Amino acid sequence: MKRRSEKRNTIEDGSGEPFDAQQHGDTRGDEKNIAILFFLYLLQGIPIGLSSAIPMILQNRGVSYRQQAEFSFVNWPFSLKLLWAPIVDSMFSQRFGRRKTWLIPTQYCMGLFMLFLSSNIDTWLGDKNTRPNIELLTALFFSLNFLAATQDVAVDGWALTMLKRCNVGHASTCNSVGQTAGYFLGYVLFIALESAAFCNGYLRSTPSEEGLVTLPGFLQFWGWVFIGTTTLVAIFKHEDSVEPHKDEPEMDITHAYKLLLDIIKLPSIKTLAIILLTAKIGFSACDAVTGLKMVDAGIPKEKMALMAVPMVPLQIVLPLAIAKYTVGPRPMDVYLKAIPYRLAFGLVAAFLVWLTPFVVVNGDVPLYYYAGLIVVYSIHQVTLYSMFVAVMAFFARISDPAVGGTYMTLLNTLCNLGGNWPATTALWFVDAFTFRQCSTDPTNDCSTAAEREQCSNTNAGECHTQLDGYYIESLLCVIIGVVWLRWGRRKINYLQNKPHSAWQVVTPHHKS
Repeated sequence: MKRRSEKRNTIEDGSGEPFDAQQHGDTRGDEKNIAILFFLYLLQGIPIGLSSAIPMILQNRGVSYRQQAEFSFVNWPFSLKLLWAPIVDSMFSQRFGRRKTWLIPTQYCMGLFMLFLSSNIDTWLGDKNTRPNIELLTALFFSLNFLAATQDVAVDGWALTMLKRCNVGHASTCNSVGQTAGYFLGYVLFIALESAAFCNGYLRSTPSEEGLVTLPGFLQFWGWVFIGTTTLVAIFKHEDSVEPHKDEPEMDITHAYKLLLDIIKLPSIKTLAIILLTAKIGFSACDAVTGLKMVDAGIPKEKMALMAVPMVPLQIVLPLAIAKYTVGPRPMDVYLKAIPYRLAFGLVAAFLVWLTPFVVVNGDVPLYYYAGLIVVYSIHQVTLYSMFVAVMAFFARISDPAVGGTYMTLLNTLCNLGGNWPATTALWFVDAFTFRQCSTDPTNDCSTAAEREQCSNTNAGECHTQLDGYYIESLLCVIIGVVWLRWGRRKINYLQNKPHSAWQVVTPHHKS
C-alpha cells in the first residue's frame, strides 16, 4: 500500500502574496498554457509510475526483499530535490529562458534514458535462468527520477510566470491532476496491459503469451514522446521575461542555502523535523511490504494495480471533506486522531496476507474477496489522506510568508523523507526477520543464497518458511507506533500551541 511522494512549489515562489487564495481567476487566454503545464506534469508522472511498477515485476522474478529495499532508493530523488533546487532556480541562460535552460535538456535526457532502457531492460530484469541486475536497475531508475525531480523544479517555477497572475492557483491543479494521470499511465495502465492474463481475459478474443504492451515497447514509446514534445516546447513555447516582484527576496544560491539553514536552526523546526522523520515508522511494514506480500500470496500484480482505480475519486473528494476540520488553529488534531486507525490497519493487512493463500487459487481472486480488499484499502486511504491533509494545513499555517515557498518545500522534504527511509528499512529487514529451514537438512536455515542453493542440491530439498518476517515487522511497527503516539501527541500539541513568531525566520520589519 504505497503512494507517491507529495510535492510543493520551490524556492522561486518567494513573495508573501496569496496568489491563489484571494484572486478570482479568468482562464481566457491561458487555456494553452494550462494544457502545456498539465502535459509537462503528466510526463513527470510516467517515471514515478514505472518506479512503482518495476517492484511488482521483480517480485514475480523471485528477488529478495533486501533487493526490493535496494530498488526502493529510486523513490528518494523527489524527497531530496531541495538540495539542488536553488541551483536550478539561480543558474540559467537569460537568452534561452530561466526555466527552459533546465527543462529542455532535462527532458531530452529523460527521453534518451528511456530509449536506452528500452533496448536493455529485458536483459537487466533477468529471466528464468538469470537473476535481475538490481544494482544497475536501481542506479538507472534513480537517475531517471533525479531528472524527473529536476524537471519538477523547473516546471513548478515556470508555472508562476507562464500563467497570468490571477490564474497561478491553477498550477497546483495541473500539478496534482497531471502527475496523478502520468502515475496512472506508468503504473496501473502499464501493469494491466503488460499482463497476458488480463489482456486474454478482458481485451482479446484469441489468447497470447504476452500482453498488449511490453516494458521495452512502453519505454520506447514514451522516450520518443519526451523527445518530440520537448522539441515542440523548445521551438514554439517562448518564456516571458519577468522582473522579480518588489517584495520578493533576492534568491541567489548562497542566500537560498543560508535561508534553509536559518529555518532549520529554529527550535520549533528542530522538534517538528524529529516528528516528521519518525511519524511513519509505525506504518512502514503495512505501506511498503503489504502489496508485495499480496503478490507473493497469489494475487496477480495487475489486480493489485487496478485497486488504485477506485481511489482516484476518493483522492479528489476526501481532501475537500476533511478540509473543514483542518482550517482552524489546530489542524494536527485530525492527524493525531487518524494515527490509531492507521496503525490498526497494519494488523488487518497482516491478517489479509495470511488469509489470501487460502482464498486465492491459481491467481483466481473471488469477486467477494477482491471487493473486500478494495473496501479495506479505501478505508486505509481515508486515514492516510486525513493525515496528509492535516499536516499540509499545519505547514500552511506555520510557514513564514516572508520566505515564501522555501519554507513549505523544506517541510515537505522532511515529510517525504519521513516516509522513504522507514519504507526502505522495512523492506530491508523482512528477510532478516524470516525464519526458514531446509526440508532435507534441519541444520540449514536457508539464510543466505549459498545455503538455499545447498538445500536444493541436497536430495532436491526445499526451503520452507517457518515464520515470515513480515508478521514480526508488522507487530513491531504497531508497537513502535503506539509508543510513538504517546510521545508524539504531547510534542504535536506543544507545537500547535506555539505563537506564530516561533516559526518566523525573518522579522516583519526586515526582509532579506
